[in-house]
Amino acid sequence: MVDYHAANQSYQYGPSSAGNGAGGGGSVGDYMAQEDDWDRDLLLDPAWEKQQRKTFTAWCNSHLRKAGTQIENIDEDFRDGLKLMLLLEVISGERLPKPERGKMRVHKINNVNKALDFIASKGVKLVSIGAEEIVDGNAKMTLGMIWTIILRFAIQDISVEETSAKEGLLLWCQRKTAPYKNVNVQNFHISWKDGLAFNALIHRHRPELIEYDKLRKDDPVTNLNNAFEVAEKYLDIPKMLDAEDIVNTARPDEKAIMTYVSSFYHAFSGAQKAETAANRICKVLAVNQENEHLMEDYEKLASDLLEWIRRTIPWLEDRVPQKTIQEMQQKLEDFRDYRRVHKPPKVQEKCQLEINFNTLQTKLRLSNRPAFMPSEGKMVSPLLSEYTLLSAPTPGKEAMLKQRDYETATLSDIKALIRKHEAFESDLAAHQDRVEQIAAIAQELNELDYYDSHNVNTRCQRICDQWDALGSLTHSRREALEKTEKQLETIDQLHLEYAKRAAPFNNWMESAMEDLQDMFIVHTIEEIEGLISAHDQFKSTLPDADKEREAILAIHKEAQRIAESNHIKLSGSNPYTTVTPQIINSKWEKVQQLVPKRDQALLEEQSKQQSNEHLRRQFASQANIVGPWIQTKMEEIGRISIEMNGTLEDQLDHLKQYERSIVDYKPNLDLLEQQHQLIQEALIFDNKHTNYTMEHIRVGWEQLLTTIARTINEVENQILTRDAKGISQEQMQEFRASFNHFDKDHGGALGPEEFKACLISLGYDVENDRQGDAEFNRIMSVVDPNHSGLVTFQAFIDFMSRETTDTDTADQVIASFKVLAGDKNFITAEELRRELPPDQAEYCIARMAPYQGPDAVLGALDYKSFSTALYGESDL
Repeated sequence: MVDYHAANQSYQYGPSSAGNGAGGGGSVGDYMAQEDDWDRDLLLDPAWEKQQRKTFTAWCNSHLRKAGTQIENIDEDFRDGLKLMLLLEVISGERLPKPERGKMRVHKINNVNKALDFIASKGVKLVSIGAEEIVDGNAKMTLGMIWTIILRFAIQDISVEETSAKEGLLLWCQRKTAPYKNVNVQNFHISWKDGLAFNALIHRHRPELIEYDKLRKDDPVTNLNNAFEVAEKYLDIPKMLDAEDIVNTARPDEKAIMTYVSSFYHAFSGAQKAETAANRICKVLAVNQENEHLMEDYEKLASDLLEWIRRTIPWLEDRVPQKTIQEMQQKLEDFRDYRRVHKPPKVQEKCQLEINFNTLQTKLRLSNRPAFMPSEGKMVSPLLSEYTLLSAPTPGKEAMLKQRDYETATLSDIKALIRKHEAFESDLAAHQDRVEQIAAIAQELNELDYYDSHNVNTRCQRICDQWDALGSLTHSRREALEKTEKQLETIDQLHLEYAKRAAPFNNWMESAMEDLQDMFIVHTIEEIEGLISAHDQFKSTLPDADKEREAILAIHKEAQRIAESNHIKLSGSNPYTTVTPQIINSKWEKVQQLVPKRDQALLEEQSKQQSNEHLRRQFASQANIVGPWIQTKMEEIGRISIEMNGTLEDQLDHLKQYERSIVDYKPNLDLLEQQHQLIQEALIFDNKHTNYTMEHIRVGWEQLLTTIARTINEVENQILTRDAKGISQEQMQEFRASFNHFDKDHGGALGPEEFKACLISLGYDVENDRQGDAEFNRIMSVVDPNHSGLVTFQAFIDFMSRETTDTDTADQVIASFKVLAGDKNFITAEELRRELPPDQAEYCIARMAPYQGPDAVLGALDYKSFSTALYGESDL
């Protein structure tokens, strides 16, 4: 329970002892306790008390007017507790207990206690503020209570750290007024005396309301009145201060200034939302317009290509024979022109069509749009086909029997030809009776003196001659097939024998070549002598191996001789092995060449051992310089990536200069590589003079180049993000400055509380009420999807670029339109033309359907259906 009755204590705005309030950061009391210059005795200053009365009264009325009432005297009008409870209900959006309507003192005290209890329930620890003092009209206590309410509901929710309520609001003011001359906001008192800071805040957000260049620093009263009047007339911010009081006070009251400035913060947060909403809509519409242009280009290119295909196919299918050589030559020349001139560009068009289609689908997928489906018949994947008509005469039986296909056949082919020939002979025998019947008929006609017997006999003789010739050819072909079969069987046996002996001999040669070329490592003379002895033993086996080689080659030559003497054309290599005589001779020659080389290598090894130690020391000397240098550069890059200042282009130039200095060091690595090459050639695998290996150096160098390239790429991506997303250099610098400001430990990442303070300094309304907490939780789920509790700068930049210039869902676009429509369920053409660029406004108007809801007015347009249609979704 709040201590409302601490007797005989002078009023203070917060407890002197520390204590935490609700909602994550420090309570109002904690916050105020740490403000050393806000001493309770300063309230005695009559000028400050006057400023507080006016400011606090105006602030209260700015909220009470929403309930249709106001106060005139801040000391008197809260005494019965009714308007105090109403004020708390309006600013919190919550219901307080039902007030007592009686006129007695006890009723008033009970009402004020209900209000104070509600304030206490919000984590505010009040000391020395009692209901009796408020009911008695104690001015100091009343002002202290109102300041506590202002802190809790208008200022403290801007904070995330114990002392960052003031800091967050001050940093927001500094960011917004930084571009303006003669403005340097360092506090909430004398920095605002000349009025320029107030005018700069308004001009930054509503430049059409203030002619800032015409303001003079030496005319503070005019400047202050101008800002106060514009704020009241156009921004719905009541006038809370008097220009003369501020100018005539050596140090204006901080509480009054902070209260008034917080009204600007909350007023412009809504304007910023509207501006962000408009930017999102413009971006979405631009993407949609670009996609529509790509679809139109695709449809036109597809139509042109399909039309060319429809014209060309009939010409390609034309098989009408030409009557003259000239016509045929002309047709051939036309076809050559088609292949050389007409077809290639169409093939390129087809390729370009496929590229355009894939690019468009990718763009639609990345922007959450539905896939593009071309109109019917325009899913173009044409095959430009040419047909070549091939024709060959079918050979007759005599031509078939005269074939010498057996000369190039394999053994399996010969067996198949024999089976085929046997089938032919069976068929031929079946026709023998028919031929004899024809001869008998001819003989009978001769005996009957048939008048055309001569022609009959001629035809009969021709048939019989053909039959005899077929019989002779059939017999000859059978003999040739059977003879060839026997010869191929002999050759096949020789091939098999060759394969059985060639395979192990080939393996022996490969093993010998491998051994002769095998690298060896020795460290003593005994090892060398052992290798030489083994090599001598191998050389003693070479004569027997040569005899085996000649025997294997003789088998192959015998098979060749049989084939050549019988005119057999072998169709391929030995079917049982891929080891040819050429391979055997080639490998044998290689073995003969490798033997003396091996002799020489063994003899040279001893002298090489003497130079190994020199090579080790030479490599170590260079490696012990290069290795530490790489490590040092890696550490420097780590510092540079955290401490980068200036514009992104400046940072990029600096990083590229640093990269060039690293690349210039490359000759030192080249020298080390050369020394390492000598080490490798000498087969040295240990080096006690250094802990660095060439592989370690290479990996370190590659990591160094990769790290500097990745750091450069991050800055380039930030530039691309800035340019592609429409982020200004000023915004990017503001993002970097805000991030670095709250990155207290320079660790390159922000915790949730630091990140919240950063967002507030950039104008985001993530206060500690239910709506603000929900918005902050949504943002954290975007920037920290893995719930690591840290927000990196890259995640921060991606979020800011997406929040300020882009959108990904129909819900966000609908929300943006709703902001422009003033929370209505529809929007008018006038509102679209006022808020959007002309071309995009007309784009929306032409495509939005009339709004059919019960609250529709003349000219109302349905922005929800339009937004969902952009993403291919059903209406919400």
